[in-house]
Amino acid sequence: MPVLELRNISKNFGAIRALNGVDLSLDPGEVLGLMGDNGAGKSTIVKIIAGNFLPTGGEIFVDGEHVQFSKPLDARQKGIEVVYQDLALCNNLTAAANVFLGRELKRGIGPFQFLDHARMIKKAGELFVELKSETRPRDLVVQMSGGQRQAVAIARTRLTEPKVVLMDEPTAAISVRQVAEVLDLIRRLRDAGHAVVLISHRMPDVFAVADRVAVMRRGSKVADKLISKSSPEEVTGLITGAIDVA
Repeated sequence: MPVLELRNISKNFGAIRALNGVDLSLDPGEVLGLMGDNGAGKSTIVKIIAGNFLPTGGEIFVDGEHVQFSKPLDARQKGIEVVYQDLALCNNLTAAANVFLGRELKRGIGPFQFLDHARMIKKAGELFVELKSETRPRDLVVQMSGGQRQAVAIARTRLTEPKVVLMDEPTAAISVRQVAEVLDLIRRLRDAGHAVVLISHRMPDVFAVADRVAVMRRGSKVADKLISKSSPEEVTGLITGAIDVA
């Protein structure tokens, strides 16, 4: 059974039709590469899955259950986490503080509650070890590389053992070595049983880690196939319109 399924999803912004009857499914422990040119509809799909937008039409299912997300918290409660392109990290805070931002652990009695820094540092450290990241819980984010920042953002999603992790352009504007680190993090999410949607313009990254690739063009899905049955040349043709559908 798919962990996530979109059926006939459409989205209108006034007279503009951003999505046109999109079907998409994702199995546990699968990495789906979602590709397309700017304005193809990728970000709209992600925002619908994440609860930022309500679809104009269509249905969403999580583990076979029909769901409706009116806000991001609804999606998170169903096991959907998002790593946005800007990562939404606070540079002046430590890695551990960023991992628990908005979900801080507390201790105390009755109305007297204090942040439990020791527990948060310990748990963040365990998550970084699981991800095989060199990131240290007490390090300030401002001093980190792009790969380490991605590790912090991904560790934050692991707090709730998510079913689906949406990753928006995670390898944009970072070095070659840091790209390799991020791709390894995606593999570890997959190996831990999490389904991942990788939104990317970088063809080598998608073909390096994805099991399937779905291609969007002008609000419609024009391809959805196994990576092993496709090629970078075919996907490029689908994105540009040189190939109609596949």
